[in-house]
Amino acid sequence: MAQMPEVQPQLKDILLSNSSFGPSEIKFVAERICNDFSQFPQLKEVTQELEGQMSRTPASSVRLGVCQYMLGRYSDAITTLENADGGALAQFYQGKSHFGLGGYDRAIECYEAAKTAGYDNDTCLLAIAECKRHAGDLEGAMSIVDNIFGPTEQTAEYLYQRGASIAATCTNPEEVCRLYERAVEIDEQHGGALFGLALENDRRGNDEKAIELYQRAAAVFPTNVGTLLNLGLLYEDHEQYERAARCYDRILESFPTHDRAILYRRDSVASMDEQYDHDREKMRQQIAGVMSIPIAQFELSVRSRNCLQKMGILMLGDLTKVSESELLNSKNFGETSLVEIREMMANKGLMIGQFANQKETEDEPMDTSHLSADEQALLDRPISDLNLSVRARKCMTRLGLATIGELIRKSPDDLLECKNFGVTSLTEVREKLTQVSLKLRGE
Repeated sequence: MAQMPEVQPQLKDILLSNSSFGPSEIKFVAERICNDFSQFPQLKEVTQELEGQMSRTPASSVRLGVCQYMLGRYSDAITTLENADGGALAQFYQGKSHFGLGGYDRAIECYEAAKTAGYDNDTCLLAIAECKRHAGDLEGAMSIVDNIFGPTEQTAEYLYQRGASIAATCTNPEEVCRLYERAVEIDEQHGGALFGLALENDRRGNDEKAIELYQRAAAVFPTNVGTLLNLGLLYEDHEQYERAARCYDRILESFPTHDRAILYRRDSVASMDEQYDHDREKMRQQIAGVMSIPIAQFELSVRSRNCLQKMGILMLGDLTKVSESELLNSKNFGETSLVEIREMMANKGLMIGQFANQKETEDEPMDTSHLSADEQALLDRPISDLNLSVRARKCMTRLGLATIGELIRKSPDDLLECKNFGVTSLTEVREKLTQVSLKLRGE
């Protein structure tokens, strides 16, 4: 008889039940989300449910505080855990939350309290060593690591902390890599060791390997902010701006005011626009090159060639601006010639009359007689003198506007037709023009 597959418990059941809740359960939750990120919403739901309880037991407060920590809500976690049961687990995750906020001295106090309350001694010591390293006390961090013996020396966390301590001294990069690699062999989902290896490859210019390792580290839950920042920057180096923005979005989901994530995301989005403009311009140039090919280069029948010459159609581009009916109305131009020319155009990715409905319009002439000499001189100044935002400047470039004079020949509707140019950008342009006593056409 076939053995039934083991049914894995739901995260909700683990986090909300009255059964034991400790390091092994927390590790199980993190690994479940790491292996299947679709489980992540359950963590959010549990957190909301626990927060909504009118009266929580101290044990429930511990569960809530750990959930808040795992969501990156360190300040909330500290407040919740300070009002929990005061036990070892609550103290340890208070320490991790203080560490996440950069409060290393306070984190060490919590780790010491956790150790006294019965949390694993070596785990607390390694956490204290990490705090000392981040606080700049490299000698203190190394001293703790050097004085840990026994089975702990063979754990991924020990190997990582030892490697990170040596890396901070910049003395033996080869040993650092060996320690990180051994840590990953023991625990392939150790975020710290994966990040450390990625960073070492990043520094050596091994971008492909670094990206692979950062990606693996980013898949670990909870994900280190430094991992997402560095991965995003590497994506940007390789012009993968959308992926970079997603990295920064993940940071901002937990830390909405994270300065660097906000700045980097803004830059990556702006670069996406630039990349789009570059690709579009490249495509436009390619099309323009095809459209400028002389028809004389193609083997057409004498009748077709003569008809096109009489109509003044000399380039492929000319054929995109006339309709098939216009061609057929030409003397001696019949269906046979039309089919012949259709095939010629199709071979170059073009169609007869595809731009026939695009009529070129010129800006209406503008009366500048009422302007002073200084104001008229202002019209020749570059638009860059208005100090517009990145988005507004890009729209000016898309519209082919170089001077302030060219800008004020445009109406608000003309500008709003440009991609990514909205009411906010229009308001900005109006304000900048008002500062120099000018307005858009029609205003």
